[in-house]
Amino acid sequence: MSVHQLSATLRRAWAADLTPARLYALLRLRVEIFVVEQKCPYPELDGLDLREGTRHFWLESDAVEGRAADEPIAALRLLEDRAGSFRIGRVCTISQARRQGLSRQLMAAALAEIGDSQSVLEAQVQAVGFYESFGFRPEGEEYLEDDIPHITMRRAAR
Repeated sequence: MSVHQLSATLRRAWAADLTPARLYALLRLRVEIFVVEQKCPYPELDGLDLREGTRHFWLESDAVEGRAADEPIAALRLLEDRAGSFRIGRVCTISQARRQGLSRQLMAAALAEIGDSQSVLEAQVQAVGFYESFGFRPEGEEYLEDDIPHITMRRAAR
């Protein structure tokens, strides 16, 4: 498959609107990437996926071999706190669909929802440039999370 050939459908749901099957598919995708592929055993079930104010964004495509058309191939989670600040996390894309602009599409959708509000994320250091392209700036020192270098990044309210 060549670059820019993959078309995907963007989906978004509030936590309360996720079916058990959809939540399972999103969690499975994240475990596949973060726990299995990146070899980072971490507490994926952190209690935030179904919290009020949580939104899930994902992409589906019928063009990825070995994946059903309604199975997520990329996803992110958007958390909102009571003060109206946002946290983006769990940004991931399956290996066979990377470098197709899918994470960029997810970030654009999440930031459109955030609007002018402040947002923060914990970036893997190798992805800093990607998040900088959306206006996020590194904050503080690098740290290890699950043996992977990370840094906090913030996008100021506009």
